[in-house]
Amino acid sequence: MSKKKSVIESFKYINVVLLCITWVFILATIIIFSSFKFSNSTLSEFIENIEVTDVFIHFIGSENHYFYGENEKQEFSINEVAFNLATNIKLGDVRSLLGREIPGFSIYDTEIVVAGEGTNYTNLPMESSPPLEVLLKEREVAEENLAEFEKKANMGSKVKDAPPKTAEGKKNVYIYHSHSWEAFAPLLKNVENPDEANSSNEKVNVLAVGSKLSEELSKRGIGAEHDTTNVTEGLQERKWNYNHSYKYSRERVQEAIAGNNELNFLIDIHRDSQPKKITTTTIGGKPYARLFFIVGKEHSNYEQNLQLAKEINAKLEAKFPGISRGVFVKGKSQGNGVYNQDLTDRALLLEFGGVDNELPELYNSIEAFAKVFSDSYWKDAEGI
Repeated sequence: MSKKKSVIESFKYINVVLLCITWVFILATIIIFSSFKFSNSTLSEFIENIEVTDVFIHFIGSENHYFYGENEKQEFSINEVAFNLATNIKLGDVRSLLGREIPGFSIYDTEIVVAGEGTNYTNLPMESSPPLEVLLKEREVAEENLAEFEKKANMGSKVKDAPPKTAEGKKNVYIYHSHSWEAFAPLLKNVENPDEANSSNEKVNVLAVGSKLSEELSKRGIGAEHDTTNVTEGLQERKWNYNHSYKYSRERVQEAIAGNNELNFLIDIHRDSQPKKITTTTIGGKPYARLFFIVGKEHSNYEQNLQLAKEINAKLEAKFPGISRGVFVKGKSQGNGVYNQDLTDRALLLEFGGVDNELPELYNSIEAFAKVFSDSYWKDAEGI
């Protein structure tokens, strides 16, 4: 071997050694920081799913393809990670670019953690945010429809016997409504725009859903406290607007927790603004208002609340296939980002149906949820 070739081989060897040392330091840094929660979603996903040995081989393989298996594919790209960190734009995800250029487009940043049947980015949950003057305008109730729907809905209730277990007078579930004005169009007269489906009448808005859920849980031995506060009036008294609704409901929740240390679960009930074709399904010949879960990620209880939502969602789908539209995660850029879920690790924001749903459809879904929730509740009762 010539002297020139010997020098070249030496440099190659040194380069490989230096490369190995460099990536050892990089991997060590990743391991050290992997316990921290990063704000950048791409970096978080990259670190959470990392396998140190595989990553090391991947990086060495990028220099020497001998280290790749015959059919091995790259599952991630360090270039893409670096590009995202520098620009906050995800390659291949147009939402990360357009969301900064088109007003209102940031709603599509909502993360679909569990997609229900037919759920995609074209039919994400839609939240109407009417001004306070619209909320204060009381809508006339369609009394005939209400009476007919109530009759049909109440015919379906099955639980009549005393529950095998009871909470012995304790109230462990707190049901409330940050948007108590959200009503259902079929129960109101002359409502064509979803933003107009608002009412303080407890029989035609989401308070009716909360009341029915409290009743169904009670039938199954679970004590529930239902807050029927008119949030619209509360906001008006303080000269607050729609954007302060979670701040207002937070005070109510904190008061409830302070007055009852037995409260373990918080359930904030809403309804979506999507049309009936998206929010309704048929299971076993019965109509159901589809439901879904919203989890805020801007707080320390995020992982526990997400896990709870995923577990209940999975059990619902197992018993009632198609009833759920899924589990969605939102940060501050897509909504409140917290939703009072920082107050406990057993908090749910649950949306029952949409603006076009009727009471029989809603009641069927409430009963389904109560059944699944109570099964989980009593199985975990020893740890409560």
